[in-house]
Amino acid sequence: MFRFAMRNLLSRPLRTALSVLGLAVAISGMVGLFSIAGGIDRVVSQTFDQIPGLLVQQKGAPIPLFSTLPASWQDELESIPGVGVVDPEVFCRVNQLDTKMVINPPRFAVGMEIQSRLKLKRSIYRENLVEGRFFEMADRSTNHCLVSSEISTSSQKGVGETITLNGVEFEIIGVYETGSLMLDVNILMDIATCRSLGRIDEQTVGCFYVEPDGTIDDITLKESIQNHFRGRDLSDWKPASANVLSEFVKSVGQSFQSPAGKNVAKRESSSKIKSAAEITASTSSPIEVRTADDWGKRIAEFSGDLNIFLGLMTAIGVSIATLSIVNTMMMSVTERTTEFGILRANGWSQQNIIRLMTLESGLIGFCGGAIGVFVGWLATILVNIGWPGRLQLHAGVLLLLFGLAFSVGLGLIGGLYPAWRASRLSPMESIRRG
Repeated sequence: MFRFAMRNLLSRPLRTALSVLGLAVAISGMVGLFSIAGGIDRVVSQTFDQIPGLLVQQKGAPIPLFSTLPASWQDELESIPGVGVVDPEVFCRVNQLDTKMVINPPRFAVGMEIQSRLKLKRSIYRENLVEGRFFEMADRSTNHCLVSSEISTSSQKGVGETITLNGVEFEIIGVYETGSLMLDVNILMDIATCRSLGRIDEQTVGCFYVEPDGTIDDITLKESIQNHFRGRDLSDWKPASANVLSEFVKSVGQSFQSPAGKNVAKRESSSKIKSAAEITASTSSPIEVRTADDWGKRIAEFSGDLNIFLGLMTAIGVSIATLSIVNTMMMSVTERTTEFGILRANGWSQQNIIRLMTLESGLIGFCGGAIGVFVGWLATILVNIGWPGRLQLHAGVLLLLFGLAFSVGLGLIGGLYPAWRASRLSPMESIRRG
């Protein structure tokens, strides 16, 4: 029956080829779209597999770039049992690199406390250094920096050369390559230098990277850190620069207030104090402590929502491809009415006719799926090669096998109704119609 089905398909090469091509386009599009989510998952796993520590940042901040914490909390963190090394970090966006405006991919200046960073047992940037050297104590408060190999290549600058960031010249002392899009966009420097570059108050940090000492597990340490700061309110804390600005604005406002307005301001002030007291009495923590698993779960949630959107986009092409298969098989039934009558007259049962038709549609699904899966996989490889610093797609084995199986399933489903129609024709009726 397999040879018979193949002969029937090859006897109408153009129609069969168009059905296969339509399904191949839909499946290759599906593989390409879902490889976006696969690439995100892969980047996250590659990144956080190399970072064994915990990240302490402001509660509610999606990433450390939007987090602000008091720098003085470093001493408190170091006193918590289970904490080994605490490395404060600050971040600022690099808007101009040499003479070029930076839009995409983004570049970030990452300031780290060199003394603390050198104490870490594991440092992802130090472990992935490919050229030059890592920071030393002599690099504190200097315009020395480390860049990724991708930034080095795109800017055509190497070790010993100078690179201009937001109008400030820096000397490149090392080049690293982690293989992660999340990390290879960073330019590393001393924390004081980064604060000066980004005009960041010296009393603030973006986050604290905490390396455990190994005496307790990460989950227990995470809870201990959060409990230590529980009940505090960051809205009561402001860096010195913010306090000066606040007092200036307040004094200007008071100078223009009428006596009645001052009374209103006094009532509002007492109301604010009461509100602050209520917040301080709460049991919430102003920080979030994230482990590698926490980041993985957050990205998994995002990938799940992304997969729903990608699935809806794929459904359009899949629906068109399925209708194409139904149309092809229905035309085949119409043209082969006499053939089905002769087969029935020679002893073929209705089940045999159904098997023949579904086998033909299944073969269309398999061929279309095989071509589509290969084209989709090849496209992800070419995209990764063409834009290594901007995109990282990943079409895993499971996605490719699912694409092939899904295509075969579509072929079988598309052939069910035509097969049922063909099986209902009686032998004599089929021969008379022919």
